[in-house]
Amino acid sequence: MQSPCLNDFPEAFLLQGCCPGPLLGYPEPLNKPPDSKKSSTLSAAATTLATSRRNFTTATNSSISPTTQFTNPDSLPSLLDAFTEFARAYPHYSATHEVDKIRSKDYQHLSKSNHTCLDYIGIGLFSYSQVQSGDQIEQDIGTSSSYASPSPQLQSSNLPFFTVCYKTGSLKTQLLHGGQESELESAMKKRVMSFLNISAKDYSMVFTANRTSAFKLLAESYPFKSSSKLLSVYDYESEAAEAMTKISEKKGAKIMSAEFNWPRLRINSTKLKKMLVRSRKKKRKRGLFVFPLHSRMTGARYPYSWMRTAQENEWHILIDACALGPKDMDSFALTLIRPDFVVSSFYKVFGENPSGFGCLFVKKSTIPFLEDYTGAGMVSLLPGKKIHLQDEPSGGDVEVEYMPKLGLEEEAELDTSNSFSGPILEKGEAPERQTADISVKNEESETTGTWTQASIVHAEKSGYRNKQISKIECRGLDQVDSLGLTEISSRGRCLINWLVNALMKLKHPNTQETPLVRIYGPKVKFDRGPALAFNVFDWKGEKIEATLVQKLADRSNISLGYGFLHHISFPDKYEAEKAAVLETKGSPGKGMATKRKKDKRDLGIMVVTIALGFLSNFEDTYRLWAFTAQFLDADFVEKANWRYTGLNQKTVEV
Repeated sequence: MQSPCLNDFPEAFLLQGCCPGPLLGYPEPLNKPPDSKKSSTLSAAATTLATSRRNFTTATNSSISPTTQFTNPDSLPSLLDAFTEFARAYPHYSATHEVDKIRSKDYQHLSKSNHTCLDYIGIGLFSYSQVQSGDQIEQDIGTSSSYASPSPQLQSSNLPFFTVCYKTGSLKTQLLHGGQESELESAMKKRVMSFLNISAKDYSMVFTANRTSAFKLLAESYPFKSSSKLLSVYDYESEAAEAMTKISEKKGAKIMSAEFNWPRLRINSTKLKKMLVRSRKKKRKRGLFVFPLHSRMTGARYPYSWMRTAQENEWHILIDACALGPKDMDSFALTLIRPDFVVSSFYKVFGENPSGFGCLFVKKSTIPFLEDYTGAGMVSLLPGKKIHLQDEPSGGDVEVEYMPKLGLEEEAELDTSNSFSGPILEKGEAPERQTADISVKNEESETTGTWTQASIVHAEKSGYRNKQISKIECRGLDQVDSLGLTEISSRGRCLINWLVNALMKLKHPNTQETPLVRIYGPKVKFDRGPALAFNVFDWKGEKIEATLVQKLADRSNISLGYGFLHHISFPDKYEAEKAAVLETKGSPGKGMATKRKKDKRDLGIMVVTIALGFLSNFEDTYRLWAFTAQFLDADFVEKANWRYTGLNQKTVEV
């Protein structure tokens, strides 16, 4: 989350990682000689920022009584009392009340279901109320005498329904020459690029099924034979990054990864710089540098100066923007740091529908560098409700309904119901589909075929597309735009830091005051991201499995995620902790010392993960705190098993 006074800071200062992100479009070049006036401004900005950070840390520490430790669930303050202290510590939080109005008005399902959604990373396209209104309009249209010409009061150009149609083709050709696209797709592309502040003059864009598909497409099209290295910066296991790695290895690329120093999990700067700045004997591009800006699990933010270092050393840069918070792209200086590739994704509705699409942006000057590879991964966007077309062979009415073949999500099994259980991921990533089937029905027969590009063209010629679809309304994006960067980031900063502080105050009631929770990555920090990775430990100091914590949280109507931290390096002074901390992927909880020797990439830490969105409120964070505090009861897990067995529900295996 960005500093409220971001626009006051010189970009050269921000690029050194002293602030969450550089100033968008700062007019002066980086190599301009400093003058006394600018130096004075820089000094004043640094002082202001340092003071803001100190004051914020002090406020966070006072948001819960500094001397209080909570050793049993009943010792926690009530929600009202906790919020009173919270509001006193963060008086500017009250200025974000507009978010609460939006949540109450347009996302009623969150209150009605009493559901706390902490497993969404990314940005939703539509609001819940918009989808409900669209459903009603579609029902009304369905009862009208003619779908092609419903009454004026039933018409809507803003129905928030679309589905994706998988298509095969060359990424390079699509970027250079484009192709047939519906007005819905064209309108959505313009809206997304506007939201992300990405110029169509500088970048071309394709829709993909999800984040993983975007990474695969790029890996297949990238010329690793001439630019032979792949260097990524991920402190967690990413299905998308793994897919790119496998494809790149098959094409002969040398795979390299940044490492993260225990215990704070900061980038090992010495090793990363060595990998970026190796010998320049060869003048060709060195390879692809994959940089995520933020960790979507630990909330760590990485200095943008790494991208400048990569550019200076002839790397192509892929920015993984999927973990960015709403409006964060407003502070990313595309005019200063011009990445070759950007990947982002969107889901449909927060807390309701995790399907959506991915977006791959390619700088136009980089497109000729790609290989002309034909493969799958790109998608077309089509309205997702039933439509009526004219059947050319028979002249009769034909009902066409999109029927997707569901597969596995890129990092989890995707549950498209209101409650999602699985590893944390941004829910703009729709399930991968091998084909997109349609059912074509008439009075005489029923056949099933594939929705091809020709089908789309025929549909449009037959009046399929809405003539006003260019005015599509993405109310979720509109709400984010109306709130702005300062309000969203300020609210999130207060909530995530209060939660970190609250979790760290939970202690087991023994003589050692064993912490209940261990947090990985940044703790209370002014510019940390809205994501959090942690584990819960029992009074003996043994870790309670992340999957079990997630399942028990789900029974309390709290949706969490889990993930696997890796690429962790242990400096000499922490070497003794290595065997106790690391575990083998797929065999959690016992430590690496008891496991057979495996690939270094299989070693890491399974963790519980949460993410706060722009709609998150204090009650969400309090509910998670209160749920976690239940583990202070040594018999909590066992009692939970008995309780749900008695209710004839499936028992969680411990």
